Amino acid sequence: MTTIRSAIVTDGVVDSATILVMMTSGENCKRKMDVSLYIHVPFCSKKCHYCHFYVIPQNSSHHDLYFHSLKLEWERIEERLNGHKISSIYFGGGTPSLLPLNQLEQILSWCKASTAWPEKTFEITLEANPEDLTKEKLEAYQNLGINRLSMGVQCLDDALLETLGRQHDSKKAIDAVYLAREEGFENISIDLMYDLPGQSLQSWKHSIDQACLLPIKHLSLYNLTIEPHTAFYKKRVELQAKRPSDQDSLQMLEYAVEKLGEAELHRYEISAFAREGYISQHNSGYWTGRPFLGLGPSAFSYWEKKRYRNVAKLHAYARHLENEESPIDFSEELEEEASLRELLAIHLRLLEGVDLPAFEKRWGNLPLTIKQDIERLLKEAYMKQSEEKLQLSEQGLLYYDHVASELI
Repeated sequence: MTTIRSAIVTDGVVDSATILVMMTSGENCKRKMDVSLYIHVPFCSKKCHYCHFYVIPQNSSHHDLYFHSLKLEWERIEERLNGHKISSIYFGGGTPSLLPLNQLEQILSWCKASTAWPEKTFEITLEANPEDLTKEKLEAYQNLGINRLSMGVQCLDDALLETLGRQHDSKKAIDAVYLAREEGFENISIDLMYDLPGQSLQSWKHSIDQACLLPIKHLSLYNLTIEPHTAFYKKRVELQAKRPSDQDSLQMLEYAVEKLGEAELHRYEISAFAREGYISQHNSGYWTGRPFLGLGPSAFSYWEKKRYRNVAKLHAYARHLENEESPIDFSEELEEEASLRELLAIHLRLLEGVDLPAFEKRWGNLPLTIKQDIERLLKEAYMKQSEEKLQLSEQGLLYYDHVASELI
């Protein structure tokens, strides 16, 4: 079912699949530029059946070890921010809404004390599960300066939510969105999943129709990939047989694009929809090559020609930092042509496309080999070109994974 697999993106979170197509160029950090921060909060009350991210059970000892270690990592990387300005902060997980409020306050206070903290207001996102949100928490988040919530709704079908291992039902999800809005959150995003085992086209239409009625500004849409080391993977053969057909999956995507557009949630990236003025600034940075620093166990970073990842074990992460060692367990630096190829492929995720002259001015001239690949994809109707702008065609949007593989 490769037709739509490319649409898998979890709002804000860079995983191993995404990071392998991130641009690396020293140019972006030699100049003074905007920088994004991603802070991975690994705690969950229960791991969902499809989740392949690094998460651990929440308890006070884990919270304290995480907080102490994160402080050590922040002290190590803070100097890299000198001369730069923070453009977005994203608390992802895991479940950041499980983090004690006093620790969340302290983390943001470190950032605010940095010379990189800008004078202007910028996007600060916190991922939250619907069942965690209370009036008191929402008020505290706003007082801390968090101005965007990303809720893991996933679907609005109670039977499917149970299949996924979620701990909320559809009513709780809807109530949480309305509560957040009533408490003053203007910028609310939700995630929805499709192509699920046992999911019918009718069920999907119901979820989309209900989402269109919610007071949200952004929606991330992604389909299920059954990853190794998940509960679903152990039952993958059985579950695969229960998933929608390719044709039904395509109809699900087409219905979502049409109905969300009618509700003024316009598609601006392969898997993301937003009302005017509410595109995700953090995610847009990923697609346009903005440098970012990831803190916490398993967090990825992209900085000074390198992309790297912290070790995905809390105790190992803590031990390295306590011993004044690097917590990084993976790093990679690409050659110039490979870097250009990857940034071009990533940038094409945005429906606005790539302004080729501006792209080359920023990142360097495209070699003949890349231009030849572009010409072939244009002839095969995966792309379209208007003057100097290169964009995915309708076919390219459906088969983005093919386009990316041809470029990379």
